[in-house]
Amino acid sequence: MKIIETNLKRCFILVPTIFKDERGEFFESFSKKIFEDYLGRSIDFVQDNHSTSRKGVLRGLHFQKGKDAQAKLVRVVKGEVLDVVVDLRKESDTFGKHFKTKLSEHNSRSLFIPKGMAHGFLALTEEVIFTYKCDAYYNEESEAGIKYNDPDLNIDWEIDKKLIILSSKDKQLPLWKDLKI
Repeated sequence: MKIIETNLKRCFILVPTIFKDERGEFFESFSKKIFEDYLGRSIDFVQDNHSTSRKGVLRGLHFQKGKDAQAKLVRVVKGEVLDVVVDLRKESDTFGKHFKTKLSEHNSRSLFIPKGMAHGFLALTEEVIFTYKCDAYYNEESEAGIKYNDPDLNIDWEIDKKLIILSSKDKQLPLWKDLKI
């Protein structure tokens, strides 16, 4: 497994070694030992989540606040997404900056998102199956987010905005300038 740092500190991509033959393919999508050796600390994922989305669905930008903040390890099982992370850590050199990448069933990459970051993804294919591990349990009272099309963040979602499908909750998310972290 190869690990690639992104432009956001401690946010990185995991690229598995894929073994292919006439039967299909095999890869290790997660190794606690390799992961923790790279992190330099232990991590205990306590919750696995699974979502399905159709093309044009945008989920995000979401995060958990305070003591319920979550680090996540995300990946696509089927389809392709544009995955976006925004750094909310005020002490970080990249505070307010974002990173985006495409995750798909074909590249088999995972993305590690540390605590203190907002996360969202846009489904690029007709069907997307998206999974993620979290190191803290979901708490509805700690749930927060930022509007996906915030002008200060200026994220290029690489799609005509008229084709984006949002939940009613995501339509009501605040702007970056109004965010209380």
